[in-house]
Formats: sequence, C-alpha cells, structure tokens
Amino acid sequence: MLKELHVLLTYKCTFECDHCFVYSSPNAEGVFTLAQVQQVMDEAGKLGTVDTFYFEGGEAFMYYPLLLESVRMARGRGFKVGIVTNAYFAASEEDAALWLAPLAELGILDLSISDDAFHYGEEIANAAKRAMKAAHKLGMPTGSITIEEPTVAVDETRDKGMPVVGGGVMFKGRAVEKLVTDDLPRRPWDEFTECPYEDFENPGRVHPDPYGHVHLCQGISMGNLWETPLSALARQYDPGAHPVAGPLMRGGPAQLAREYDVPHAAGYVDACHLCYTTRLALLDRFPEVLAPRQVYGLA
Repeated sequence: MLKELHVLLTYKCTFECDHCFVYSSPNAEGVFTLAQVQQVMDEAGKLGTVDTFYFEGGEAFMYYPLLLESVRMARGRGFKVGIVTNAYFAASEEDAALWLAPLAELGILDLSISDDAFHYGEEIANAAKRAMKAAHKLGMPTGSITIEEPTVAVDETRDKGMPVVGGGVMFKGRAVEKLVTDDLPRRPWDEFTECPYEDFENPGRVHPDPYGHVHLCQGISMGNLWETPLSALARQYDPGAHPVAGPLMRGGPAQLAREYDVPHAAGYVDACHLCYTTRLALLDRFPEVLAPRQVYGLA
C-alpha cells in the first residue's frame, strides 16, 4: 500500500558528494513546477492511501519559494510533511531560523539534515549543526543523516569472520564511480539473492522526479506520471511483470544478472553494487524503466 511520496523536487544541489546515488550536483538538471507538484498531490488524493509527502532532492531549499508553497499545499490537504536538506543556507543560526520559521509554522513531521564528512568534511561548527540548533528552538522535529566513509570490518556471523564493508554507503550512483576501491572486500556475486532495502512487491513509498519518473528505487521507474496518472500507475503496477523489479523480487541482483545474461565480475562490495552495474548494462534495453539516464551519470 503506497503511503509516502518522496518528491525529488530537483536534482540540482549545492554539493557534488561522492556517495550521491542520484548524481546530484550544481550542474544537474530537472526541477518540478508548482503546477506539477499540485498534480502529484491531486493524484495522491485519488489513491486515498498516501498520508505523507517528503520533499528532497538534490537540495530542495535551492528552490525555496517552490518548497514553501509545496509544503503549504500539502499541509492544507491534510498530508504530513517531511523535508531532507543539507542546510547550506545556515550561514548563521539566525539566518537558519529565517528560512525555517515559515516551515515550522506549517507543522513539519520531520526535518532531516545531512551532517557528515561528505558534506562538511571535519568542520565542527558547520551549517547543518547551525540549522539543527535553529530548528530545535523553533520546535521542529529533526534528525541527522550521517553517512560515513566506507570502512572494512569483520563479520563474525559469517564463515571465519569474513571482512565486510561498513559505513552506511550504498554503492550505487556516483558511489560506484568514486568509492569502489580495490581495497574494499567483495562477496561472490551469486550471494546477493535479495534487495536489502526496497519492497518491490508492495512498495510503501516511491520517489517522483521532475521528469515524471516514479522511482521504486532510484533509477528503477514504475512508470512516468506525466504520461500515465500516478493513481493509475500505482493501481496497474504488477511487480512480477516489471522487467527489473520482477527479477529482483525473484532472486535479488544475482537473479537480475542471471535472467538477462549480463556479464559480471566474480564479486561485488554489496547488493547495490551488483544491482547498479547490472542495470547500467541494461540501460539501452529498458530505457523507460531504467531512468533517467542522469541518475546513472549519463546526460
């Protein structure tokens, strides 16, 4: 049952982080219009199951008037609202309060702020922390998103305490290009028999983007809501028949590679690593489903 819509308000971002799985950057393209946001909300209302909107990106605050009006519309329709941001705008705690106060007045379910070395290096008094302090004073529910650099650890639950990769990075998007290094341990490709993150059979959330793609996982589209209304897409969604979600349900990234006879290496860092590289090989075969190409680092 679809309950949350995580709207990728824009792919543009103030940062170009190595771990970003949608390849956001200052040069990335794609931003919703207000009319398009309203259309998505209209369709969410028709479904009758959606109760929460998240606005994220990219960096949603780069289009602050659009973000503010989108939140106002969502709250006016009775939806709960969350926002994800890197808080680049918090030059001072007072400045952060100027940006956040109108949102606080509308009633925000969650303000998630990225605060890690990918965004701010080792800077202690950074914009994320200033925004967090301002949000607390405004009574806004907040949380930190902290992704650490990949580290090598030992998993004692596996045979002979085999090395595994920790740190919270998912190896898809730019992370595959920037963070997959020779010193990271690999697991045999055929061990990745399930997706550890997404429920493709009964998705509780999807990510609509400015191009109309409705992401089941970033880069795997349910369909295009500018071509088929979101309410119809959700009702018509047949996970077993989906050319990418179906194999992932049946046997994870290993099955996706196996069903389409995609060449693969002997081992991969994690399930996302195998899934992403397999999808890259299938881009031209399923261009409407594996979209947009921008999420795969391509124009």
